[in-house]
Amino acid sequence: MTGLATEDTLIRNASDVETFARRCFLGSPGDQVGIELEFLVFDRTAPARQVPMARIAGALPPLPGGSLVTFEPGGQLELSGPPGSLPGAIALLAADVNAVRRALRDAGLALGGVGLDPLRPARRQLRLPRYEVMARFLGTPYGSLMMCSTASIQVNLDLGDRPAARWERAHLLGPVLVAAFANSPLSEGRPCGWMSGRQAVWERLDRTRTAAVPASGDPGAAWAEYLLDARLMAVRESTGNGDGNGVEPYRPVLDGSTFRDRLASSGHPPTLADLTYHATTLFPPVRPRGWLEIRYLDAQHPASWPVCAAVTHALVMDDRAADAALAEAGPCAGMWSAAARHGLSEPRLRRAAGACFRAALSALPRLGAGPALVCEVAAFADRHVTPGRAPAADLLDLARGPGGRLPDWLAEEGRI
Repeated sequence: MTGLATEDTLIRNASDVETFARRCFLGSPGDQVGIELEFLVFDRTAPARQVPMARIAGALPPLPGGSLVTFEPGGQLELSGPPGSLPGAIALLAADVNAVRRALRDAGLALGGVGLDPLRPARRQLRLPRYEVMARFLGTPYGSLMMCSTASIQVNLDLGDRPAARWERAHLLGPVLVAAFANSPLSEGRPCGWMSGRQAVWERLDRTRTAAVPASGDPGAAWAEYLLDARLMAVRESTGNGDGNGVEPYRPVLDGSTFRDRLASSGHPPTLADLTYHATTLFPPVRPRGWLEIRYLDAQHPASWPVCAAVTHALVMDDRAADAALAEAGPCAGMWSAAARHGLSEPRLRRAAGACFRAALSALPRLGAGPALVCEVAAFADRHVTPGRAPAADLLDLARGPGGRLPDWLAEEGRI
């Protein structure tokens, strides 16, 4: 695959896949960040009731910060803020979150700052072709839970002039950040046995598309192998113009075959469009797309998500902070399951989280963060990291305590 590629360019062998994979690491050399927030939305008078997506959409105000509004299959609200410097990106997105919170409250609704729906069963609202294929491939119960009941923070970071270093940091620090921001311990009103039940859901899906990309000194080659060995979710039924409505028909692939298998088959070779689509159906904790998508963070309270974005940005982007954090967090690399199950109650993860927050607090002023954001990060560390209590611990207290306080907590956005 040489020269200028088009969607119809044929992908004939593993070398072509590697060319595509390496292009995923050819992004901006800058230091910008983009933040995407997903929120479950609750009816303030009846938090256990499903909220129709149309009701949410009808209540949304104009957004002063310019965030893009989309919905996930279960009606989760997603706000994708404009990329920029760390303080600039947070300021614009915070203005939009605050506008949405006020408007939804006036409409009798509330944003839920949790990573897994703690009360309601999974129910899909969006019926787009992509989601029809995904639902059939992923199955139940975990496919439905992932699509309809989870919410995350996605932090998108420029690759910089040393993409391999940032890629490695995002992976090595992942378990510690999962533990520190674990915020999804409940499902259908009961403890699910995990501090990050959202991560537990992902671990129970097809691991050829949700496991971390294996560590390698050559991230482009590692991503190429991941693309080749991941199972196909769907293939296009034709190479025409779809169904006449601008939607290309896709057929689920349920026989376990991989993209490598498709290359070796005797049928028509896949195209660049096929490979690009395949890449969008893979969900590793960190995904390269010309920037780094950090996908492993639970949604947080509507007022505290800037802490999550700021700490993640500082530890991956600032060389001094990364070195200091990895001195303690490095031995925790690969502890994805332990981080999701135990959060900060695991001693090694707790110690590493303390080192990571100290490093981030030192770096944030260098990265342009103002005193207010630095104070928010310090307060989060005092409340959660130092005592070894991830945000999930507060939710467990609500669920286990007397009086059924969890519904009230959701209705009031955590004000009780």
